Amino acid sequence: MVFQLARSFVLCRPAKIAPGALSRLYSTEVPQFETLAVSVPKKNVFHVEMNRPKQLNTFSMTMWKELNYCFSSLSDNSECRVIVISGRGKHFTGGIDFKSFLEEGTKLDDIEDVGRRARAFEKFITQCQDGISALENCVKPILSVVHSACVGAGVDLITAADMRYCTEDSWFQVKEVDIGLAADVGTLQRLPKVVGNTSTVRELIYTARKVMSKEALELGLVSRIYPNQEIAIKEVLEIADSIAKKSPIAVQNSKINLVYSQSRPNKDGLYHINLINQASLQSEDPKRGAMAAVTKSVPEYENL
Repeated sequence: MVFQLARSFVLCRPAKIAPGALSRLYSTEVPQFETLAVSVPKKNVFHVEMNRPKQLNTFSMTMWKELNYCFSSLSDNSECRVIVISGRGKHFTGGIDFKSFLEEGTKLDDIEDVGRRARAFEKFITQCQDGISALENCVKPILSVVHSACVGAGVDLITAADMRYCTEDSWFQVKEVDIGLAADVGTLQRLPKVVGNTSTVRELIYTARKVMSKEALELGLVSRIYPNQEIAIKEVLEIADSIAKKSPIAVQNSKINLVYSQSRPNKDGLYHINLINQASLQSEDPKRGAMAAVTKSVPEYENL
């Protein structure tokens, strides 16, 4: 069969292969997760869905870790050429899981020495950063499909993806200033490059105002708007399929070079904001302290 395939390639003629022979060469191993659902709707196209619909797909510590493992493993999976990421349920994501955030913060607050506490915060922030950066570091192109709310960590996530699409009912919000902290897992580093207008980006970050789908398209945050999630996923899977049929070497080398040319400031910036938030997350000022402020924001997210 290998000889048939080689001869077919050289002569540019289709090979005659026994039924089922090709399928034996293709045996996809689909990873399983607690907070993510992974499927293979098309050959070489993997679909990753955030799978916490009852919690509005908010980011728990488990999700941060699983995002890292998922996209790192798919980066090394030779049968995966393109990845589509979306969210199950009512919203793409409501942002940070406050309950998980507070539980982690309480553990860190129990550390009496400020130096040791800062080191613990550094590890905590780095885990979150690594979960998002895994999308950028993955050599396979990643296409994100947003529907309804894309809040806080959701903006971090999609700006680390290669391409962004959304539905008409989508809205985006860099929410971090409203809960007393600076966005520290990628938005500050990646959003300015995605949008290309630092004045507008600073307005969105400082005011935490919502951006509706039409404005998102005008800003260049998304490439296309679809009527609803079903149509969006169907159409984006077709785009992914067209990419998957290209030379994987050419596509992946293109991504590697694109990321390399842009990622140095990303890495430096992520480390810098990590250092800043090691201290600011410990603030006792309710106007600035994230641990105190987030409790006031929970009802807002429950109403999404």
